[in-house]
Amino acid sequence: SLVIRGEKDEQAVLCSKDKTYDMKIADTSNMLLFIPGCKTPEQLNADQASCNIIHSQIAGFSNNYWELRRCRPKLKKLRKLLMEDPYEGPDSQKDRTLTFSKYTTEDLLSLIQASEEEILHQLQVIDACKIEGYWRVLEFDYEMKLLNHVTQLIDSESWPLSKVPLRTCLEELGSLEPKEMIEHILLSYGRKYTDNGEVYFEMHEDKICRAIAQMLLQNAVKFNLSEFQEVWQQSVPEGMTSRLDQLKGLALVDKTSRPETIFLLKVEDLPEDNQERFNSLFSIREKWTEVDITPYIEDLCAEKQTVGALLTKYARSSMQNGVKVYNSRRPIS
Repeated sequence: SLVIRGEKDEQAVLCSKDKTYDMKIADTSNMLLFIPGCKTPEQLNADQASCNIIHSQIAGFSNNYWELRRCRPKLKKLRKLLMEDPYEGPDSQKDRTLTFSKYTTEDLLSLIQASEEEILHQLQVIDACKIEGYWRVLEFDYEMKLLNHVTQLIDSESWPLSKVPLRTCLEELGSLEPKEMIEHILLSYGRKYTDNGEVYFEMHEDKICRAIAQMLLQNAVKFNLSEFQEVWQQSVPEGMTSRLDQLKGLALVDKTSRPETIFLLKVEDLPEDNQERFNSLFSIREKWTEVDITPYIEDLCAEKQTVGALLTKYARSSMQNGVKVYNSRRPIS
């Protein structure tokens, strides 16, 4: 089945089970006729006398049709809706006063311009979880609190990061937080697998280091880079190594300042529209290297489109100290 999705102020899109298409009306100079029970030449028996004329009633005509073009699902709104009321834990007073919006899968399907599979995949990407039938994202401080419980337990038990047992985690931490939240945080920051009938998790080092970096950076406008790297490495669990390439699309290093600094710049906070995204980036920094800008635009690439093609369309390149840099094609106000 196909579904047309969009609210009144949005451009309509057509969705199949797993893809999203832009819809545009296209005119045709050939008039299209609608004939009930119409047979195409292939359907007529070849041995039928070709002189038979069939009289048909024309039910309607059209001079245009809908043209479909595969497009990126419009998923930014999904995070925005769920961030209206992030889950702060079972003790949250706010959660007990039911004045806010909660969204079921059905609600999201009617509000988000994307196919069901694309929406469900994005819910996984943003680590949403179902609580009492509603999709929720965890409030960042609460998420960090849960992650901290898990990493401290791993440390105290001296477990290898590749083999964290679910059952023991639930037994040890179940008195502190709901068991489903403990399991959710393990699923968000690890890969689930079974060994000899026991469920284990292999923890994702990059994702844990990235979350801790976000926690450190979100309270500072800018952070001295070398100091940040030192504090960051001290803050990650033992056995993990923090590296700047873990922060793609989350933080940006300013190499022009002395000393060098780093600041939070999350790709999910930037506009979804291509031109608006580039305007926003060029207002933050006038000239970008391809390495720096790529994490902030690669999600804009349509099917078979490259970052290079996007830069050619929306930016102008020049050389600066032997390095290719990109700036805006239009003046940024």
